[in-house]
Amino acid sequence: MRCPAPSRAPVAASLLLHEEVLLLALRDREGTIPFGSAYTFAVAGALLAELVVRRRIELSGVAKKRTVQLTDSKPVGEEVLDDALSRIVRARRTASATTWVGRLAQLSRLKHRVAERLCHRGILRREEREVLLLFRRYVYPTIHPEPERRIVERLRTAIFTHSHDTDARTLVLLSISHRAGLLPMVFDRGEVKQRRKWIEERVREEPIGYAVKKAIEASQSG
Repeated sequence: MRCPAPSRAPVAASLLLHEEVLLLALRDREGTIPFGSAYTFAVAGALLAELVVRRRIELSGVAKKRTVQLTDSKPVGEEVLDDALSRIVRARRTASATTWVGRLAQLSRLKHRVAERLCHRGILRREEREVLLLFRRYVYPTIHPEPERRIVERLRTAIFTHSHDTDARTLVLLSISHRAGLLPMVFDRGEVKQRRKWIEERVREEPIGYAVKKAIEASQSG
């Protein structure tokens, strides 16, 4: 299957949260994700956050025991988001945000479906590569770095300044990226470590990043 032809729409158009997360997780030149990364949980958390923004779901309950409540079953019009939404619609029982992060992390071809949309927008390119002469895989090197640079600068401002004026969307992205261990993949590991206490304070009340953290812990203990 070929990567969709790039859209004529400007690549500067706003990215969805799960697209931003994947750009942070991918190595720009190689188009791969470091071994052991928990990026699928981060992408899953970003899907939940995007559905909250679009008022398809809401999180109810106390801070660390949030449940996902369906508020509108109308499709969004974006394939991966609508797949996530349809699973919530079909669910027989209400489940926690942590449970839904774990479930959505297992969506079929999650990385590839998000990456292909970024190919369509002219940000990534899909390449097929042979591995050990046994099988082939797709990788997604960056061909238009400016969108990711803007994401990184938003995070840099949130992490390395003392401002408390971080917008809500960047705060969610910071929370998810921190909880999934993506920040040392983007910034100097030592500098991130020095700011860890500050980051923890900033994201302490953000529920989706917390759900990502708990879903990762559950997968590691299982």
